[in-house]
Amino acid sequence: MKATRLGAAGLAVALLGALVAGTPASAAPDATADTSTTTCTTDPATPKRQFRAMWISSVVNIDWPSKASQTAPDRVAAQQAEYRGWLDLAQKLNHNAVVVQVRPTADAFWPSPHEPWSEFLTGVRGQDPGWDPLAFLVDESHKRNLEFHAWFNPYRISMPAPGGAGADLTKLAPDHPARAHPDWTFAYPPAGVAGSRLYYNPGIPAVREFVQTAMMDAVNRYDVDGVHFDDYFYPYPSGAHQVPDDATFAEFNRGFTDRADWRRDNINLLIQEMSGRIKAAKPWVKFGVSPFGIWRNKSVDPLGSDTTGSQSYDIISADTRKWIKQEWIDYVVPQLYWYIGQYPAADYARLVPWWAEQVRGTRVQLYIGQADYKSGDPAYGPYWQNPRELSDHLTLNRSYPEVLGNVHFSAVQVRANRLGATDIYAAEHYSRPALVPAMPHLPAKPLLPPVVTGAQRTADGVRLTWRQPADGEGPFGHATSYAVYRFDGLDAANRCDLADAGHLVATVRGSAGDVQSWVDDTAVPGRRYTYQLTALDRLANESPVSPPRFVH
Repeated sequence: MKATRLGAAGLAVALLGALVAGTPASAAPDATADTSTTTCTTDPATPKRQFRAMWISSVVNIDWPSKASQTAPDRVAAQQAEYRGWLDLAQKLNHNAVVVQVRPTADAFWPSPHEPWSEFLTGVRGQDPGWDPLAFLVDESHKRNLEFHAWFNPYRISMPAPGGAGADLTKLAPDHPARAHPDWTFAYPPAGVAGSRLYYNPGIPAVREFVQTAMMDAVNRYDVDGVHFDDYFYPYPSGAHQVPDDATFAEFNRGFTDRADWRRDNINLLIQEMSGRIKAAKPWVKFGVSPFGIWRNKSVDPLGSDTTGSQSYDIISADTRKWIKQEWIDYVVPQLYWYIGQYPAADYARLVPWWAEQVRGTRVQLYIGQADYKSGDPAYGPYWQNPRELSDHLTLNRSYPEVLGNVHFSAVQVRANRLGATDIYAAEHYSRPALVPAMPHLPAKPLLPPVVTGAQRTADGVRLTWRQPADGEGPFGHATSYAVYRFDGLDAANRCDLADAGHLVATVRGSAGDVQSWVDDTAVPGRRYTYQLTALDRLANESPVSPPRFVH
């Protein structure tokens, strides 16, 4: 049932009061914008803005859907309940986004006109699951006010046998495009070698066009907040086997004489073109990549990092640094899956400052990929038996203002909480909610502040009600969620009170027009509080703050 609407006259009066009496001069267009020379002292443990997410992997049913839910009698209900459980965990940890794999092997978690249904939904390649998982994933995430980043793998077609199709095209879904275009594919390692699987050939222009079209179908049809690639471009080397692209290089070299440069350019074109297509369709959708953590070593390239490990520039043809400098991506999440110190090949403490330097002066945001899967696992050696290792990573990040968040791999490992490591970093770094970092280079329009219409004590806590003035038409200038700030006592906030998340108690999904409501179930009975709200658009740009509402 729709909530009752405020009368037009009452709204006008309330809004006038909000704009005249309750909005600090420094709050427009963003409530925390610092237009004075005063610097606020903030708590680094409670940043107001920080990207926090976990990867939810679907390939071989790593995280979601699990094998158990895939084979449950009521599979759809089981998979939906399981996904809601992951969102419960994200909320418990004060995350503000999820990164969900929806195209793991040139297939789809939605009714795609281009590619078959993913086998990881039903256990059968190409089988219709009887529902639209992607629509559900996006809707449920947004209900929790979590950004939804759709994670696609551009070129991988199959997983190794026996569980996957291996290099056998005939084991793919009957309508798989790779079966219609076997010339688009190659097996690597070669068929018959352990671990062999199929890939689309990045050097064929028609392939590059097709995979973009397949992924853009989801971007165009669903309300995703971001598009996310991981580190799978050209395949990682396997022994001495070479990628079989002699004929492709001969036909489509575009004047390149060095094959390594040509391969990198093939991936550069994918990133550049995909970025352009996303922004042409939906300028507010973010584009991010999570590359292998080493671009190049300093011993090989003076621009590289002080490391000696594998170099993604050379082994998988991923020139991530160029993507950053050209600003083809909005964010980068290097997979820094190493511990601090004691490991000269790739020391976390050496790589964070290198990546911070790469994004410095660009519009590309830096989040760090964290190896929760290694924590407490004896297979990864003694240094990962330190329950504080991951929390120490997040503490080190504070020394580099370019680091704006973290993504944890992967959901089952976050939940496993081996050694209590998840509890430790959550308590020390994610104790308060946080807004996602704003991206000022993406289109936006100023928001009006919300009008708080009530704050009443109830048996459950304090119920707040508010109304958001309509902000016009189109995708910009619209409130999609709200930040709720609570202060002890009966004093309105000053600018510095809003500079970190010390008083941020919740973010709530909502929209303009109807009366919104939310219950603060952490309010202590009998204690006096002041509440103030801000409106957020879909890119988390923040409105001026509302006038205060007092609870005696």
